[in-house]
Amino acid sequence: MNSILFTLTIFGTACLLVFSISLIFSGLLGLSRKIFLLPYIIISSAFLLYFFYSAVPVTYNFWTHNWAWGLLITLIAGVFLIRNIYSQPASQDKRGKGLFFDVFWFGFAYGVIDGLMLNVMPVVVTRNLINQSTLVGSFSIVLLTAVCAIVASLIITLIYHLGYKEFRNKSILMVLLGNTIITLTFIISGNPIAAVLSHTAMHVAAVIRGPETTLQLPPHYGKKEIIYG
Repeated sequence: MNSILFTLTIFGTACLLVFSISLIFSGLLGLSRKIFLLPYIIISSAFLLYFFYSAVPVTYNFWTHNWAWGLLITLIAGVFLIRNIYSQPASQDKRGKGLFFDVFWFGFAYGVIDGLMLNVMPVVVTRNLINQSTLVGSFSIVLLTAVCAIVASLIITLIYHLGYKEFRNKSILMVLLGNTIITLTFIISGNPIAAVLSHTAMHVAAVIRGPETTLQLPPHYGKKEIIYG
């Protein structure tokens, strides 16, 4: 029971952490996307290192398990995610070094941290909780784990995005749908890298389409809001 309580505390801490980051550095301070990512990536990376290697330690096999299926599922999910990106207005006007920086910072760095925090970590928490509280192996337990993992991912995704002013409306539904698809890549394939790659591909596509008009790259601000950096 103590172990279950500890795992729940870790997940609650993660939810509080991501909400505080989006609320303080975007909702209250209005930092530009480029500057906002500094505290988000640094703080989230520190938490994820603790989570994966101390709180709920994972092995090398965790990252490589079913990697071929993971790549296949990533490609399938990527089609839907990228098509959604390209249904949004374009705004990318950078070339050369400016575009390269955006792809690296807003695409790869942002996408990897989002994928780990919003899609991989909730699944690991759910599996750990169910493994501690019941027998594993039956189809009903596998199904229960999948459903609870999706719910956990939806919870932290919702809490994180509500820290941004721009998502306190019906646009949050699109965010939740996209993240559910990404979380499913991990659940279906059994490989966490599938979720990380899917989330990163979505971010890279959003950068190429244009950070200012694609929903997937918060924060965005109206003209009256202060933007630093």
